[in-house]
Amino acid sequence: MTYPVNMSVHPDVSAHFDPATNTISYIVKDPSSDHCAIVDSVMDIDYAAGRITYDHADRLIDEVRSRGLTLDWIIETHVHADHLSAAPYIQEKLGGKIGIGSKIMVVQETFGKIFNEGTEFQRDGSQFDALLEDGDTYRIGNMEAFAIYTPGHTPACMTHVMGDAAFVGDTLFMPDGGSARADFPGGDAGTLYDSIQKVLALPDDMRLFMCHDYGPNGRDIQWETSVGDEKAHNIHVGKGATREEFIKFRTERDATLDMPKLILPSLQVNMRAGEVPRDKDGNPMLKVPLSGL
Repeated sequence: MTYPVNMSVHPDVSAHFDPATNTISYIVKDPSSDHCAIVDSVMDIDYAAGRITYDHADRLIDEVRSRGLTLDWIIETHVHADHLSAAPYIQEKLGGKIGIGSKIMVVQETFGKIFNEGTEFQRDGSQFDALLEDGDTYRIGNMEAFAIYTPGHTPACMTHVMGDAAFVGDTLFMPDGGSARADFPGGDAGTLYDSIQKVLALPDDMRLFMCHDYGPNGRDIQWETSVGDEKAHNIHVGKGATREEFIKFRTERDATLDMPKLILPSLQVNMRAGEVPRDKDGNPMLKVPLSGL
């Protein structure tokens, strides 16, 4: 696959860190117009209280409005297991299309069974406005963006490239953070290694923006690096680490990790494009399947 890389386009990227979930959401502005995209938004949840709020999403909305921008796209890099998407809330306020990788249907089928969703839950990705395939392009104002299929963490992970900026989701972390886990249903360490190599095949000067950062060893939170820095310094895949070495490390490491604390609400909401499921009477309701994961 040959991707339409254009390093001459330098979008403005505004990052918004959510300390509750260690997620970074982005507003990405086309440099030649007032159009933008939002990548990986967050909806706030007090899980113990069963309360949803929108402070993080409202900050994104306020910035888009204060800068006089037009929102073209609300991009999900994957079905997140550690935070809830605010995509429909943002869409209601600002418009734009919600886009995700076409393999969302695999995720919906897998977790539709785990959560015992009935036949009324559509498993065809129809909750989203656009289902993107490897190499598909879309426009943010005058800027052409494209998607690279990068599974392994989940079956539906995509890296989104906008000019000289790539949004990698959970495929990669900062160089001292390494890579994401590959032990969720549908994940695979070997597939993740192959996907990371696709990202590292982009130009060395390509800016890479993380979906999460946890400040390893007590450093300040960071979210921007480059292909060249990852190739040279990533602790899991840098300096020519082999596929076999990565699979062994990732498999052993993943066996020691706890499940994300928000995985149950996140999957139920995010496989619905950010909509909270409802019971037969129309009340918002989440399920807790026992021993399902």
